[in-house]
This record gives sequence, C-alpha cells and structure tokens, in this order.
Amino acid sequence: MATKTANLYARIEPELKEQAENILSTLGIPASNAITMFYKQIILNRGLPFDVKIPVTIPLDVSRITENELSTELEKGYEDIIAGRTKPATQVFADIRNEYKI
Repeated sequence: MATKTANLYARIEPELKEQAENILSTLGIPASNAITMFYKQIILNRGLPFDVKIPVTIPLDVSRITENELSTELEKGYEDIIAGRTKPATQVFADIRNEYKI
C-alpha cells in the first residue's frame, strides 16, 4: 500500500459536509477513504465517474412544491389509475431487482 503523504484542502458548505459524512459514517467509511475512492474512480474512468449534466426532467421534490402543484400531481396519478396505466407493486419491485441485479 502506498504511503499517504499528500494533503487535500477543500472548502465546502458545512451542511453538505455534515450530511455526506453522516452517510459515510453509517456506511463505516471515513471521509478520507471516500475521497481516495473518488479519485481512483476518476483515474479508472479517465474523467468523472458520473454524468455531469442538467437533467431533461427535474425530479419532483415534494418538500418544495405548492399545494396546487401537489394537487396537479395527484390528479395525474388518479388519471393513470383510471386509464389503467399502473403496475402491481410486486411487478415494480421485480423490475427494479432485475434492472439493478439485486
């Protein structure tokens, strides 16, 4: 194993740091190990290990929508039920397991 002698200094938002480190702690991964893993993935991918782009559709964040927007989304769901555009939950979970090889 290589000797760790290089330092990395980065300024980030305290809340971002805290949230990420809470997740890493739950996973049992020290922040320095996560940063090392990230850097290794950059090397393996010869770039960032994920797409950096603006999503075509922005996911709905229920905590940031108005009551009218929520009603609209609920109406869309109701229309899907009436039109038969639904799947049983067991099928949805089977599809997810199949797609992600869980």
